[in-house]
Amino acid sequence: MVNLFKCAARPAVFALDPEIAHGLTLKGIASGLLPRARHADDKRLAIRAAGLSFRNPLGVAAGLDKNGEAIDGLVKLGFGHVEVGTVTPRPQPGSPKPRLFRLVKDEAVINRMGFNNEGHDALAARLDARRKQGIVGVNIGANKDSDDRIADYAAGVARFAARADYLAVNISSPNTPGLRNLQAREQLARLLGAIAEEREKAATGTPVFLKIAPDLTEEGLDDIVAEIRASTLDGVIVSNTTLARDGLVDQRQAGEAGGLSGAPLFERSTALLARMRQRLGPEAVIIGVGGVSTGERAAEKIRAGADLVQIYSGMVYEGFDLVEASLKAMVTAMERMGVSSLAQLRDSSVEEWARKPF
Repeated sequence: MVNLFKCAARPAVFALDPEIAHGLTLKGIASGLLPRARHADDKRLAIRAAGLSFRNPLGVAAGLDKNGEAIDGLVKLGFGHVEVGTVTPRPQPGSPKPRLFRLVKDEAVINRMGFNNEGHDALAARLDARRKQGIVGVNIGANKDSDDRIADYAAGVARFAARADYLAVNISSPNTPGLRNLQAREQLARLLGAIAEEREKAATGTPVFLKIAPDLTEEGLDDIVAEIRASTLDGVIVSNTTLARDGLVDQRQAGEAGGLSGAPLFERSTALLARMRQRLGPEAVIIGVGGVSTGERAAEKIRAGADLVQIYSGMVYEGFDLVEASLKAMVTAMERMGVSSLAQLRDSSVEEWARKPF
């Protein structure tokens, strides 16, 4: 099928500054006028995970709608869940511009946005004002100049546990100096303890996921798994952007600081996903994200061990056709295997992916 976005709209969009294009895209989504994915409500794609019922496993990753401005439009597009944020307690402008770069030959994006967002108050007000529909997750972070980053995360749990269907704890962005240090075992134990305490106070039972970086050693991965097992977390999101620049064609843009997302991240993030599935076992809930630029790659995330899949950068290059392509590819993968549920499709290529380097 012809991708009209790639043929007609993408050249015009790419003529714009990336951040301007992003803002215009959000307005277009918020209008609610974009067509809905045909397989959005296919009953074969329905899945229950972390106590939540998803109409399909495809979600939009954090970063697209930082401030919750286009949730209803994203739900209408056909996403099974929408993750907003990353949101910090206080508003912050983020890194100096330019801070968003397209690597067109690689179908990749480098960003050093730096958690630019309007803060807890603004997002809470938007969530309170909308009619509750669709599954909405809130991705929480810490202010760059915070004196106590763990307290910032606890504040995010307190503020959004009753407003979100799930929470995502983002300690893996490379664009806030020192943030990834929270993945170290001792600090991670303190963080997860504080989050568990705050969630217990909220008494909502809201599921909490930990979003990790793809730039881990096997030892670092083992440490994270050990702390996840010892915690009350409901699952893990694999993975955030990478600092690696291996094999990029666009060497001029590759030198920009920030996290790399898009097609080149697929192999690394999917290999990490499979290792995480092996370590955590079949009961843990895992959201696979990173490098989903085709429908087949979305289906492969599930085969590699994901219960749910998220996309973002792939839509920069494929447009919103990627939503339908991803859902259709999942159905096709089930039909080829002769199975009737996503649970039967999941893990069918875990061993193969877990053998690959990351």
